[in-house]
Amino acid sequence: MIEIIRADKNNIKDIQLVSNVAWPHAFREILSPDQIKYMMNWMYSNESLLEQMEVKNHHYFLAKENDKFLGYMSIEHNCENSGKTKIHKIYILPDVQKKGIGKLLLDTAINETKKQNGSAIFLNVNKYNDNAIGFYKKTNFFLAKEEVIDIGNGFIMDDYVFEKEIIYE
Repeated sequence: MIEIIRADKNNIKDIQLVSNVAWPHAFREILSPDQIKYMMNWMYSNESLLEQMEVKNHHYFLAKENDKFLGYMSIEHNCENSGKTKIHKIYILPDVQKKGIGKLLLDTAINETKKQNGSAIFLNVNKYNDNAIGFYKKTNFFLAKEEVIDIGNGFIMDDYVFEKEIIYE
């Protein structure tokens, strides 16, 4: 059975192990090897993950089955004082995709947002990441806007921003 657990700084190596497989796989046909290497260091170095958790208030969650981590997600509540939760990362190992893990992580983001009385969740997705775009459309996200972000070293992120309203019942 797959469980979603809250991660902390003691799980940095677990997040890195999954990201080292899932992230390059997701972008192997979209980004150059140099940009993948740059972004992996930018987002997944020990220092960066620790800063995300302890300074930027990103909350990490890991999908786990038995003793194996299969995916992860990070969220930030009230991102930029918007009343909305941003999903910064959601990645699943390639060999276990399309088995409901992404949905479990997304449901966790929704439940965590409800605990904070958030109005919506939103995220950036690369304009050419067709698998992720299909997943977000299937789970009732809508295209809110497009943005190009300069991330340094001559690289950009060319993204869609998808959003989903939180329904309280």
